[in-house]
Amino acid sequence: MLLPDNIHPELSIYYNGAFVLEELKKMDNQTIMDLYQNVKVKNEMSFPTFMLCLDWLYLIEVANMNERGYIQLCL
Repeated sequence: MLLPDNIHPELSIYYNGAFVLEELKKMDNQTIMDLYQNVKVKNEMSFPTFMLCLDWLYLIEVANMNERGYIQLCL
């Protein structure tokens, strides 16, 4: 859910996507599992929520997966 109207904001993709983006800014070119582990240290989120965050960041052209399978920033 991108913008929830009846649940806690910390369950939204926008909120959790900020943690994923922050971790990518610290260390670019991470595997999906490494990135998930690093994000999970700061914010307890489920793997499906993490994947939705990555999808959202991809759709707005902020993150991409390179040919080696590493997630990187497009900024």
